[in-house]
Amino acid sequence: MPDKDMKDHYDIIIIGGGLAGMSLACLLGRNDIKVCCVDSLDPQKTINETFDGRTTAISWASQKILSKAGVWDQLSSQACPINDIQILDGDSPVLLEFFSHEVDDRAFGWILENRLIRQALLNTIDQYENITLLAPTRIDDFVVYDDRAEAYTSDNRVLKAPLIIGADGKNSKTREWMDIPVRGWSYNQNALICTVAHENPHNNIAIEHFNPEGPFAVLPMTDETQNGKTIYRSSVVWTDHSNGNKSMMAWDDDTFKAGLNARFPAFYGEVKAITPRMSYPLGLKHAYSYIGPRMALVAEAAHAMHPIAGQGLNMGLRDIAVISDLIVGAHHAGDDLGHQDLLKKYQRKRRADNTAMMAATDTLNKLFGVKMPPVAMARKLGIKAISRFKPAKQLFMRQAMGAVGVLPSLIEK
Repeated sequence: MPDKDMKDHYDIIIIGGGLAGMSLACLLGRNDIKVCCVDSLDPQKTINETFDGRTTAISWASQKILSKAGVWDQLSSQACPINDIQILDGDSPVLLEFFSHEVDDRAFGWILENRLIRQALLNTIDQYENITLLAPTRIDDFVVYDDRAEAYTSDNRVLKAPLIIGADGKNSKTREWMDIPVRGWSYNQNALICTVAHENPHNNIAIEHFNPEGPFAVLPMTDETQNGKTIYRSSVVWTDHSNGNKSMMAWDDDTFKAGLNARFPAFYGEVKAITPRMSYPLGLKHAYSYIGPRMALVAEAAHAMHPIAGQGLNMGLRDIAVISDLIVGAHHAGDDLGHQDLLKKYQRKRRADNTAMMAATDTLNKLFGVKMPPVAMARKLGIKAISRFKPAKQLFMRQAMGAVGVLPSLIEK
C-alpha cells in the first residue's frame, strides 16, 4: 500500500475521466465543490479522431445538463440538430415519423462527435482551480472509513474525500472493488461505426432502420467545407453479427461502399465512408446496486445498454444531474456529502428510470430481430397504431427528447 504521508483532500473524487466523469466534474466544480477526476488515459489521446470515431445523440434534456456544466456554448456550432426521426422496418416504407414542429419546433436532439465533447469538457475543466484532473493516473486501491473514503494512485498519492463516484465505464474497476455484481448478457453483436459523405443534404433527419440482421442507424452531422465544396456528412451505426473474416470490418472498401449504398434511402444520393471503420461489442449490464459506503456508481459503471435508441449517454447524464443536484444541496447545507441517506436518495431517483430504458432497448433489439411473418406483421401494425394515436406518439417524442418524467432541478424548462 502506498505511503500515506502525501494526502490530497477533496470534496468529491471521480474515478473515470470520460464523457460522464468530466461532465460530473464540471457540474460540481461550477458550484464551488473541490473535485478530483482521475483517469488512466492520456487526455490528449482521447481527443484524437483515431481514438474514438463515435458520435453521440445528445437529447434535449441532456443539452440542458451540458449547458449547466458550462460546455454547451463551445459545442453548439458543431452540433447538428435532429428535426425529423424516421423509423423503418425491413423493406417497408417509413412506418413512424417524428417532426420537430409537433413539439413546439424544438430539436429532438443533436449529433456530436465524442472527441469534440471531450475537448469542450477538457477546456472547461482548465478554467476551474477547484477541479483537478489526474491523467494518466491509475487507481490501485480504495479504503473506506466511517468519515471518508480514500483512493490510492499508482504514483503514490492518497486521495481523500467524503465520497468517491465511479464513472469508469461498463468494465468499472470501482464497481468491482465495491463487490457489486451485475446482471447482463452479450448480444453477440458489434456496432460498426463510421462517418460517411453523401451527395445530397441529410435535411437534419435521423433514421433508425430495423433489419432482420440488426438495426442500421443514420445520424445527421454538421457539414464541412473542403476547397470551397460542401461535404454533407452523417454518422452510421451498423449492427454486425459476424466476427473474423465474415465481419463487415473485413470487407474491402468497394464491398463496404456497395453495402452502404444499398441501405441508405435514395434521397442521400451516392454514399461513401470518409473515416476508418471502428467496431464496439454490444451487451447489457446493470449493477445490482448503484451505491456502497461512501461510494456510488454513475453512467455505464452502473448500467450499459444497447444503443438502439441512442440513450446510453443520455441516461448517464440523468444520473449525473441527479447526484450532482443532491451533492450541491448537501454542500450548501453543510451536510456530509457521502452520507448514506443522500446515496439512497440518488439510487431511488435513478434506478427505476434506468431499468425501464434498459428493458425497452433490450425488447426493441429482440423484437425487431424476429423474422417470423406473424411477429413482423404485428410489429408493423403496432408502429402504425402509434403513428395514428396522437397521445402515444407525443409520449414517444418526449421520451426521445429525454423529457419524460420529473427532470432534476438542474434542468430549466
